[in-house]
Amino acid sequence: MRTVIPVGVQAMAERGAQWAAWVDGLPRLVSQIVGEWRLTPDGEATHGHCSLVLPVRDTSGRPTVLKLGFPDDESAHEHLALQHWHGDGAAQLVRADPARRALLLERLGTDDLTGLWDVEACGIAGGLMLTLHRPAVPRLRRLSAYVGREADILGRLPRDSPIPHRLVEQATTLVHALTADEGSSSVILHGDLHYGNVLAGERWPWLAIDPKPLAGDRNFEPAPLLWNRWDELAGDVRGGLLRRFDAVVDAGGLDEDRARGWVVVRAVINARWTLDGARGALNPEQRDRVTRFVTIAKAVQR
Repeated sequence: MRTVIPVGVQAMAERGAQWAAWVDGLPRLVSQIVGEWRLTPDGEATHGHCSLVLPVRDTSGRPTVLKLGFPDDESAHEHLALQHWHGDGAAQLVRADPARRALLLERLGTDDLTGLWDVEACGIAGGLMLTLHRPAVPRLRRLSAYVGREADILGRLPRDSPIPHRLVEQATTLVHALTADEGSSSVILHGDLHYGNVLAGERWPWLAIDPKPLAGDRNFEPAPLLWNRWDELAGDVRGGLLRRFDAVVDAGGLDEDRARGWVVVRAVINARWTLDGARGALNPEQRDRVTRFVTIAKAVQR
């Protein structure tokens, strides 16, 4: 069989040599997995930010999707989280080949939380956290190690960086404070729980997809719900951000102070990533992104 690779996936080749090699090998990989797992293609391929998704039917005729992810650190343990959740609050894993980043998943609906009022959607996402945040399993990447490396990089930023130095210092201090007791509160984190990563289901009204799992503090989760759907906050950015934050904290039973601290950390880290991507003077879009993350870090501190 020959799968038509979506234009959006072909464009991923522009991200670098490793991406180009992965995109180039996708048609062969799809053919191999479909043949080995005796799958029947059942629609046109789509994609996420780092994956190809092909609707298929398994040997029983069940509607499923074959997901092939880019082989990076974030996707290495996706199957472990999905296995541990057993379909509770997340898409059901049917089969996995972690080495090839191949996952066979139950097929969910096309509606996601972007179609709901943002505050309502944050409440739904927070409710899912109550189910997803189970005691961490071995082998998952540790949140403390990940943010520790990021804090080291932040500490080397020059004082005249576009990110206010006060926020950089605050974020690095928070990393050490928030990870000091990680072992006593370590759960499986989704890692990227935003509106587009929660789809309508039949077993559950809403189910999470595309985890970037980590083991650590459950209060780490809210930040993506604040920086996504940004344009909808126009006119009352600070008030809108706080309404979202309060909704997810309340629904998820989170610790408000720790959740606030993690939003500051994650916002500053994302701003720093934007600087890395610029590799020189920021263009207008990149300046806007840095401003967005700085605004979020300041807003949640009320």
